[in-house]
Amino acid sequence: MTVSEIMAELQANGNDGIKKILIKHGVREPFFGVKVEFLKTIQKRVKRDYQLAKDLFDTGNADAQYLAGLIADDAQMTKADMKHWIEKALSNNVNEYTVPWVAAEGKYGYELGLEWIDSNIEHIAVAGWSTLSNLMALKPDSELDIAGIKALLNRVEKTIHTSLNRVRSAMNGFVMCVGIYVLPLTVDAVAAAKRIGDVIVDKGDTACKVPDAITYIQKARDKGNLGKKKKTVKC
Repeated sequence: MTVSEIMAELQANGNDGIKKILIKHGVREPFFGVKVEFLKTIQKRVKRDYQLAKDLFDTGNADAQYLAGLIADDAQMTKADMKHWIEKALSNNVNEYTVPWVAAEGKYGYELGLEWIDSNIEHIAVAGWSTLSNLMALKPDSELDIAGIKALLNRVEKTIHTSLNRVRSAMNGFVMCVGIYVLPLTVDAVAAAKRIGDVIVDKGDTACKVPDAITYIQKARDKGNLGKKKKTVKC
């Protein structure tokens, strides 16, 4: 498929109702409001395509950028590719999900995650913490820098309440992912969450709430899911 063919399909399957909802959740124009279910039908046809994913992302259309993440050949994505993507990832669904997914499943996830969390640009720091969270869910504990992750937990505990709005949400997600997916640090994550307390984030004109990290870790424990890794974080 070509970019023009895909863009025509996306435009034909846009939904004004979905678009209004996504705007409330921080998705920026231009985009058509295409349901993820439809994007996945294109993903099934294309499977993986490195160049097509990059070309779709460069349209600047948020629907196309989300699809680009689904079809990206993560192993081929270079650091330059990922840095280009994060600069252009202005929509919340792209900087919270698309870019972190591809980074985490690629070759440079940990390196880029650590770099991005130091940014004073909100959407880049959000992508950094989200990338690290996805790595917790993907990588075997034996491949993780346990000492480094513990230091990041300490960093979250000390800085979360003074960080930028959406960065606070991403940091909270990181604590949850460490607690759920990294068994050597589950106790540490719960302890950090207790000391952090309530995390206040302005979610705009939505009903979304900040998840309670302790509650989510306990639910995973109750279901016997602690330490169970994912094959992919893309959805």
